[in-house]
Amino acid sequence: MRRFVRDNGLTLAFLLLFLASLAGQAVAGHVDFDHRQLALGGSEVGLLDYLVSADFLVDVAENWQSEYLQFFLYVAVTVWLVQRGSPESKPAGKVGRESDREQLLGRYARADSPRWARAGGWRAAVFSRSLGLVMGVLFLLSWLAQSVAGLRAYNADQLRTFTDPVSWWEYLGSADFWNRSLQNWQSEFLAIASMAFLSVYFRQRGSPESKPVGAPHGVSDETG
Repeated sequence: MRRFVRDNGLTLAFLLLFLASLAGQAVAGHVDFDHRQLALGGSEVGLLDYLVSADFLVDVAENWQSEYLQFFLYVAVTVWLVQRGSPESKPAGKVGRESDREQLLGRYARADSPRWARAGGWRAAVFSRSLGLVMGVLFLLSWLAQSVAGLRAYNADQLRTFTDPVSWWEYLGSADFWNRSLQNWQSEFLAIASMAFLSVYFRQRGSPESKPVGAPHGVSDETG
């Protein structure tokens, strides 16, 4: 068990932080929701009722989809785009998908390489894009969940103001849906750009996201 925790410490730590943050969001969101309900002449709801409400679900889903969009695009775009001197980027000389030899594919695979990397054909093609595909699917599923929960929350507000509810397709074209999406997207894109650029000039000792403290800001011809 100790070895398992050590070997998976990064994942476990962030999962615990995720659960703690989600619990905190649930409690704070519940209090805020009840305050708004009372201000509108409604009644308070229980915590469990709030957890299955559209208000809570849409807030969670809209953040999830933006995070998965960030990673999907970062995984895909860094194949072709580089930031010289940044540990977030591969060397400029390796732009593109790289050779089978460099990627340990097919006949260049090692004995301990994943089976689909050794298989060749469509299996190797799928496996070689699997990280981006999974991130893309998770983004689309989270975005779909946001649209469904957002529709419920939006129509609830419509009914409170004696306005006709809208269909799912109408909601997809609404300002509410795109405002929820874009306000998260812009922050994710800014964070990626900041990390790629700032990591050229600043250091975090011992972090794989940082160059060695004494490494030059630029890169030599040998490293790209």
